[in-house]
Amino acid sequence: MRIKIRLLIGTLLLTSSAFAQFVSGNLSLLTGQKITLEGFDGLKTYPISNTSLDEKGNFKLTYSKADYGIGYLKLADDKPLFVILSGEDIEITGNALSNTETIKVIKGKENQWFEQYAKEHPRREQALSAWIYLEKIYASESLFSVQKTPANLIKSEKLRIKKEDANFLANLTKDSYVGWFLPARQLVSSVSVIAQQRTDEIPATLAAFRALNYADQRLYKSGLLKDAIESHFWLIENSGRSIDSVFIEMRKSIDAMLVNLIKDEKKFNEVTNHLFDLLEKHSLFQASEHLALKVLNEVTCTIDSDLAKQLESYRAMKKGNIAPEIDFGNKSYLNGFPQNQFSNLTSINSPYTLVVFGASWCPKCEAELPELIQNYTKWKNLGIDVVYISLDTEPAAFEQVVKTYPFFAYCDYKKWDSQVVKDYYVSGTPTFYLLNNKREIILKPISISQMDAWADWVLVQGNK
Repeated sequence: MRIKIRLLIGTLLLTSSAFAQFVSGNLSLLTGQKITLEGFDGLKTYPISNTSLDEKGNFKLTYSKADYGIGYLKLADDKPLFVILSGEDIEITGNALSNTETIKVIKGKENQWFEQYAKEHPRREQALSAWIYLEKIYASESLFSVQKTPANLIKSEKLRIKKEDANFLANLTKDSYVGWFLPARQLVSSVSVIAQQRTDEIPATLAAFRALNYADQRLYKSGLLKDAIESHFWLIENSGRSIDSVFIEMRKSIDAMLVNLIKDEKKFNEVTNHLFDLLEKHSLFQASEHLALKVLNEVTCTIDSDLAKQLESYRAMKKGNIAPEIDFGNKSYLNGFPQNQFSNLTSINSPYTLVVFGASWCPKCEAELPELIQNYTKWKNLGIDVVYISLDTEPAAFEQVVKTYPFFAYCDYKKWDSQVVKDYYVSGTPTFYLLNNKREIILKPISISQMDAWADWVLVQGNK
């Protein structure tokens, strides 16, 4: 029996080693230090293997087929070195990871291509930027605009540089990982330059982002996933478009991304969650609302419960919907005093009502609410009343704050467990909803300044 077990273990070890590749080399200045090989898994990283450099600086690490993608070598006090984990053995030599001039890939064809492109491409980009700068001078300055020969030479050199870069990528082995990765990395890294200097390339770049398969395992293992999502939407936001056009383009991009993501539930949840947070953080609420409704209407994937709850607020509280009724009972104040003037939200008979969710413990409320008080009289004269819903839990804290408020305030002291908070899908403070006299949601301001801008544009200037 023991012999059989030994044979089984031996077979397993032989099998696992047969499917293992190696990353080895020599870093002569880092003897004795621990070195780790890490990989990417979507938006996260994970350790693959680790060892210590011997007294001569030699090391050997392993990786398997499950790690295929981009990896990076990491030491405690050194910058990482990225490597292509494509199924080939890799060998490097140098003094230290941070001393990139000394690093040389001596084994691993894909990594040698990667190393070559990493050195040549930035130089091409620098030269291209310089030629573009000169081209603008020769086109706009009367001193140079008559000089057709140098202008034509500049155009010719620009095309040559682009062609040289494109030819390098085109000559890579078609089914190699590096052949997929380098164009993808080039797409992501070029966004800032394209937005600022090569604006004529924006349409083609957006088309390339939309053609990218965000569920592709190669992208998931590349370390580019986060940058691809963020660069894609940053480019739309900074492409010089009107705000309406920005949201139209973002809706197109969201729709294109979801086509492949719905085929992979795990990636669908991870990518849409990150994108939703990104859009919210940048106050791109029309885009995040479109994403929320698209995701919630998707029947082929199960949405993570936390994400589903967050997204549901957009479906339930979107513009045009009727806001839930709020019963005030005897827990309301006006001008700092308990009162029974209003029994519920509907009984506030104003053309518009701004519902504000806040709390005495909320730092952002502390910054926003003085501005609300300052604008209240002006808004009241324009037909806007204010209802403040507090998430405080202690009557003393609530009463201390609302005694300075000239508008109606209510609190049931249940914080996040309050039925009002749940009905309105409040997940943070302050939160604002502007309603008309039918309780229809007509605006979800992100700040008091945005609310004041709406009041000026619509009620003062008469723009509907």
